[in-house]
This record gives sequence, structure tokens and C-alpha cells, in this order.
Amino acid sequence: MNSLYKDFLVITPIHKPGVRILFDTRETCSLVANSGIVGFCLLGLALEFELIQREYAKKMKIQFLGAAGEVTGSRHLVELLLNGKTRHFMVDYGMFQGGREATNKNLGVMPIPPKELDFVVLTHAHIDHSGLLPRLCAQGFKGPIYCTTATYELLKILLPDSAHLQSADLERAERKIKQGKWRGEIPVVLYSREEVEMTLAQIEPLEYGQVINLNPKIQLEFRNAGHILGSAIAVLDIQEDGKQKKRCVFSGDIGMKGKVLMPDPDFISAADVVVVESTYGDRLHRSLSETESELVEVISTTMSAHGNVIIPAFAVGRTQEMLFLLMDLVRKSKLPHLSIWVDSPMATAATHLTQHFFSQLDVQSQATFSWFKNNPDSLDLRFIADVEESKSLNKIKGGAIIISASGMCDAGRIVHHLFNNLPRKQNAIIITGFQAYGSLGRRLVDKVQKVRLFGEDVPVKASVHTIGGLSAHADQAGLLEWLRGFTLPPKITFVVHGEPESASVFAQCIREDLGWKNVIIPERLQIYEC
Repeated sequence: MNSLYKDFLVITPIHKPGVRILFDTRETCSLVANSGIVGFCLLGLALEFELIQREYAKKMKIQFLGAAGEVTGSRHLVELLLNGKTRHFMVDYGMFQGGREATNKNLGVMPIPPKELDFVVLTHAHIDHSGLLPRLCAQGFKGPIYCTTATYELLKILLPDSAHLQSADLERAERKIKQGKWRGEIPVVLYSREEVEMTLAQIEPLEYGQVINLNPKIQLEFRNAGHILGSAIAVLDIQEDGKQKKRCVFSGDIGMKGKVLMPDPDFISAADVVVVESTYGDRLHRSLSETESELVEVISTTMSAHGNVIIPAFAVGRTQEMLFLLMDLVRKSKLPHLSIWVDSPMATAATHLTQHFFSQLDVQSQATFSWFKNNPDSLDLRFIADVEESKSLNKIKGGAIIISASGMCDAGRIVHHLFNNLPRKQNAIIITGFQAYGSLGRRLVDKVQKVRLFGEDVPVKASVHTIGGLSAHADQAGLLEWLRGFTLPPKITFVVHGEPESASVFAQCIREDLGWKNVIIPERLQIYEC
């Protein structure tokens, strides 16, 4: 069925191919000729074909191109009628992550030519929300990309690194192929460093609370999402042709209230359309005190066994949170002097950037970092710069805490550290964030016996610990609390950015706990009227 006739069942009689029968969901049936003139009407209501088409075109629509039934690949295509013309804009344009299926999706084609997009609204810098922007621009999108100032600064770190990793992974595979040592899928390069630079030139950064007219009919404001540095809730006020003004709120990723490093997420009081994440919509996180106790136990046990602790961590947000926690645990004498290596150039740059935006951190984090500045010998903290120095960490057989990216273990220097540390039972791997289905991190969480790295089978003998209380995402209670900030229920709520079980459980919680009626879990690539 053509999406144009979303409200109609369209039947063409075999003996009259030039005729279409439209069965309206409002119990109206019309026989319409190609000329658009009504042939008959069962209920006496004459519906002219062109009027049907025009009425449908008036309605704002959202097509969910990613993060629908899964966590990665956030991208939401909005279509609306402004001044008699159909316009399009995008909220986020993220990369799918986790195996070959993700690569195929990343290589997919947009439903419309990218050049027809007016603008992109970016909620934050994480690659699953921003990672395909260079590909979008290379394919013809020339409009502005709106994000917060801190997000822009992070993108100048994240996107070049993403391009570098893609290129490096392909070069490594090609070398292994020549040596006859590579098996499996060949890595794909999605964009180049030059295309990243072109993308960065299209960004227009905004401050929190700044209201900007994107055009005479659309206003944008970013509010703090409390997820990572620069993360935002996008609030869009839209005046469609022939309609009352409509407020659309895209949550992006909502942070956990009371979590380390970031302030609590802002509440939004009113909306007609809400698009809300559901990463942890089916569970509750452990408290910070429980999380700290578990972290202390794992580190203490591993150090006593003369092993290494390997922590895969997103370079932006998670690495800085881990540093804060470890500093704070030493400050409170819950852990002894520690030797910590941060082996990620991107994480190093992001940590320096976090210091630049010091005033955006929560009060406790500011106090802890100030304490460490005054007590630099309390722990041995080293940031690894070059590749050779990174390789030298492989010689350390015990007593090291190595924090490295990427957080889902699919790329970057963390893969080398896992390659060298997974086979030794005295070592520990601490998983601190969400691991997408198909990712290496997910396989480790699922307790596989071996993994394939660099074309070789690697036994998993190190202990693997999942510490969920460190998540940068709000849990079910946190998400519901954020939604309670709306004075009245939205007219429609879309639950995205969650695996099927999580999204389903959370959608039902919204219906039952909040009493909201129109709650939808969108399917990928489907179009929904708003």
C-alpha cells in the first residue's frame, strides 16, 4: 500500500485498471478515477482524490530511520508543510553499531536526497547519534547542523577519530589478508577525514536556553539532558500551514539524576509530540554506593592477584566518569594508591575539554577534581599519547588499570588490550556501559568462551564484570520522572532508542504509571503522522 493512502485501503478491480476504490478508516468508500473525479460514495460523502492527497500532505510526519527496535543509529526524519512547500529536517544522524548488519544499515540510502534536507538538529556527540553526519554531507547535504557549543567541540575530536579508525581497520585487514591471516568480513570505510572537515564547517553551535529561529515557522531551543558534556534535549516549536503551533520534544539521551559528573536533566513542561529514549526502560540501576562497593571489590581482588583491570569506556563521558570515581574512592580511602593509564587519544582530548567546560559539571565532581589538582601524587594517572607507548602496556602483567576506547569494544586500542589480557585468568574486564547486540562487548557480557580478534581465536579466561550503576542513561524510574515533568500528556509519544523488550516494557509503564494513551513504539523506516 502506498504511504500516500495511509488512511485508506486501496483496491484496483482487475477489469477496470484505471479505477481505484478507497476504503476510508472512517467507514467511507469512494470510487475514484485517474482524473480525480469521484465515481460514487457508499455513505453519500463525496471525496475528491486531489483533496485527499492534499489533506494527507498537510500532516507532519516522522520517519524513524534508526534507533527503532534497537539502541544505535539514531536518526529521525521530519516532514511538514510550510508556506505551501514540503520541507524536511533531521534530528540526529547516528551510526549503527554491532556487526555486519550494522554495516549494511550504515551503507543504506536515505529515503530522500540529502540535498533536500533543510537542516539537522544534533542532540549530542556520541557516535550513535552523530557518526554518519560526514557521510550525509558527502552525499549532498549542504545545510546547517545545530548543536550545543560543547557538542561542537567534542565533534572536532570524535569525528576525525572515527574516520581514522575506519581507515586503520581497513589497512590492518588488508595487511592480514596479504599474510593469509585474516578471516571474516572486511571493514568498510564510510567517510574520509576530508569529509569530516567539510561537515564541521556546516555546524552552527548554540548555547543552552538560546532560542533561535531556524526559519520563520520553526524555533529551536536546547535544554540540558545531563547525559554527557553538551548533551541536549531538542525543543522545536513548529507552525505548520493551517495548523496550530506544535511543540515537538526529542529527548536525545537522558542522563541519570544524581549521577556523577553531569547535572540533572532539565524538565520540559509542555509538548504535543515527545520522542523519548528507552535504553534502560525495563530496569533500575544500582545505587551509586552499591556501584562503588562492587568497583572496589573487583579492583581490590584483581590487584591482590597481581592482575590488570581493563575498562572499555567511551572516550567521551564514561572515561571522565571513571576517572572521577577512582579519584573519589582514593580520596575517601576506599582504594589505595592506583596506577591508571588512559589509552585513548580521543579520551585524553575529551578529558582536557571537560576541564575547559568545568562550570557545566555537577558540584561534587568539581570538588573531587579540585582535590586531585591539589593532591596529584594520590594516584599515578598517565595519558598515553602515541602507538608505541600504547603497545608497551602489553608488557605490564599486573597492577595496572587501563581505560581505553571504544566503549563497545568493536574498535580502537581497547581491542589490543583485550587481545593481550583476556587469556589470563588473574585479569578482570569491567563493562561499564550499554553493549549493543552484535558488539564484542555484548559477547563478553554474554559470557562467551572465546572471541575472534585480528583474525585469531582468543580464549576468554579473564573475569568479566558488568557494573550497571555507572550508566550515563537514566533507568526506568529516571525516565518516568523526566516524563512527569510535562504538565499535560503529549498528544503522541514515541518510544525509541531501546531494544524491543526494553522499549515494550517502558511503553507499557508510560501507559499504566502516567496514564498516557497514545504511546507508540515505532518500527524502523515506517512513517507516522503527528
